Amino acid sequence: MFHRRRPPHAPARRTSLRTLLTALGAALLLPLAMLTALAAPAHAAGTLTATFTTQDNGSWWKGTYVVHNSGPAAVSGWSLEFDLPAGVSVTGHYNGDATVSGRHVSVKNAFYNATVPAGGSTEPYSYWFIANGPIGAPTGCTVNGDKCDGSPDVPPTAPGAPRATAVTAHSVALSWAAAQGGDHAVASYEVLSGSATVATATTTSATVTGLTPATGYTFTVRAKDTRGNAGPASAPLTVRTVDPASDPTPPTTPGSLRATGTTSSSVGLAWDKSSDNVAVAAYDVYRGGALVRTVGADTTTATVDGLSPATAYTFTVKARDTADNASPASNAVTATTDDVAGAGKQLKVGYFAQWGIYGRQYFVKNLDTSGAAAKLDVVNYAFENLDPANLTCQAGVTKGVSANPQDPDEGTGAGDADADYARPMSADQSVDGVADDGWGKLRGNLNQLKKLKAKYPKLKVVVSLGGWTYSKFFSDAAATAASREKFVKSCVDVWIKGDLPVYNGAGGPGTAAGIFDGIDIDWEWPGSEGHPGNHYGAQDKANLTALLAEFRKQLDALGGAHRLLTAFTPADPAKISAGWDLSRIFDSLDYANVQGYDFHGAGSDNSWEPKRTGDGSNLYADAQDPYPFHFSVEDAVKVYLDAGANPRKLTVGFPFYGRGWQGVTDGGAAGEWQDANGAAPGQFDTEAGVRGYNNLITSFPAMTVRHDEQSVSTYGYTGPGGQWWTFDDAWSIGKKTAWIKSKGLLGGFVWEMSGDTPDGRLMTALNDGLK
Repeated sequence: MFHRRRPPHAPARRTSLRTLLTALGAALLLPLAMLTALAAPAHAAGTLTATFTTQDNGSWWKGTYVVHNSGPAAVSGWSLEFDLPAGVSVTGHYNGDATVSGRHVSVKNAFYNATVPAGGSTEPYSYWFIANGPIGAPTGCTVNGDKCDGSPDVPPTAPGAPRATAVTAHSVALSWAAAQGGDHAVASYEVLSGSATVATATTTSATVTGLTPATGYTFTVRAKDTRGNAGPASAPLTVRTVDPASDPTPPTTPGSLRATGTTSSSVGLAWDKSSDNVAVAAYDVYRGGALVRTVGADTTTATVDGLSPATAYTFTVKARDTADNASPASNAVTATTDDVAGAGKQLKVGYFAQWGIYGRQYFVKNLDTSGAAAKLDVVNYAFENLDPANLTCQAGVTKGVSANPQDPDEGTGAGDADADYARPMSADQSVDGVADDGWGKLRGNLNQLKKLKAKYPKLKVVVSLGGWTYSKFFSDAAATAASREKFVKSCVDVWIKGDLPVYNGAGGPGTAAGIFDGIDIDWEWPGSEGHPGNHYGAQDKANLTALLAEFRKQLDALGGAHRLLTAFTPADPAKISAGWDLSRIFDSLDYANVQGYDFHGAGSDNSWEPKRTGDGSNLYADAQDPYPFHFSVEDAVKVYLDAGANPRKLTVGFPFYGRGWQGVTDGGAAGEWQDANGAAPGQFDTEAGVRGYNNLITSFPAMTVRHDEQSVSTYGYTGPGGQWWTFDDAWSIGKKTAWIKSKGLLGGFVWEMSGDTPDGRLMTALNDGLK
């Protein structure tokens, strides 16, 4: 039975990419080898300075910055920023990678002058530019953020004296006049009580909470600039919190609470104002029994965000006066958030296999040229691994998997930083036709995904963690509250904030920021057997629920646009029961990608179902199915719906590949459910029994293709004693997408995009069916 032996993501795909990577020519690998000597940026702040000189060459002049290191250790990595004098234009840059915006110039070191030795400088390879216009020194020069002349930063001025704008029994609201920036702009303010920071703000107001009633407090405010320099404190303000005994009367109940609008992650609310014998101080918004928002007394609207799509929420509002007396709760109002796709629309998700750039020669560019990118809503970039020692999100390593799919350590510590962000893509492999320069901080697939998103602004990209080969340590990472928090933080730091480890000159803090719009969890499988050697136990079910909640919490805490949190979930009812609490996981998930393929198959090691053929992605259970277990898309989805899952949180999987057997007898059924003699030869030597759709139809142009109307399945047979393949084509995709729409499901997803024809025949069928 497949679901206990082999998942939809065959490990041999990773093995083949390592073999092919080794075979790549030296011309491709040479730029990477040259970069291995570069160390991670670890400069000591304040040890670098920069001096500027000019040289008049008649019709143009030369400006040169020499970077000096006065410290006791070498500095690896430097950057310059400066403003050109008025009337000066620059026509060329040397020994540095420069960006010009108006008069402002930003320069990064070249790969060969990145290291500034202790007591040395960048000579003889210092950055210089060709300029036209009046000769003069630039202004505002910084090197690695410090002033080029080595003088200390001038901090912001003191803000104006704070004043109390609202005082209650437990809080004081303050405002103040803005501070003036010194060498750098003001970024934030700190409110101090004595020497303790009691509130922070990015504007000129803040509320200090958690105070003791009827107690005097003295506050000052100071500004901090973008580099963290703190200015002097303001004049002090002394204020006394309200004595509750002075006002025992609560405000009146807020009236007519109503929902004013929804998105997939928020609900807007409005209500009629309350009155009070002294004054209303604030309104508190509750979701169920939990306080989720507080707004001021002059505001009778609020937006509650951080919500899950396609989910009903109930809200109430209470007014609160200055003595912190709370009114009775308003009427309750229930609102349902929108789903991710939008009313009347279906979501289309496609997995892009990281290693497809090798044997498959399928690049991010092919998503564009095939027409798929214009049809997809979300691209899942698969897969990234877990660090086996630290139990964190792993990046920055290139280590292949073993060639044995039964090896318990097949994927332990494996990864492909080259494919992710270090491999320079050529012009003909690039989305925009521009080759990677070989020393940029972001190259490879991630740079191409960045370019693809620029071309298709509505396209979302999420990073998929785990998969069949990389799920070994999920159980350990999810085991405790502390391990979950650590693991999730590492994933957010690496994949959402983009803090890639430095590898072969690529990576560094923030280099991948903005590429990924969320995280996809492909844990195969919590609570039950997956790949040989995977860690699992009965505790996984509760721990997975808690892990998803921690992901949702940390993703929402980032602020800004809503980040997607999705999961690949099984079709096998036993695996669902063992690992997936369907009553709780959708509180965190935006949607689940429900497995709709690999119901039957023969793996490359013939350990799965080598002796009998079987449908791999049938919509309905086949009446002729002789197996003791019967899988179908309909039966898989029914488990989720019967458990109360919102259908608009479910997508169904479509295979863009086929699974095959050889030595297949006819039995009067054209090979369906008949005896076989193992997996058929695959598209790649290490992947017996698997061929991408395009490879399948071009390898067997004379294959007889049949469509089973009863089960809605497609299969092909090459004749008695030959090969039998189960796969999806435009016919079955059309039938299944019609069923998805009839059930009100969210949409469909694809494993994986490289199997399609160059002109995107299957993706077109999926898109047409889900319109």
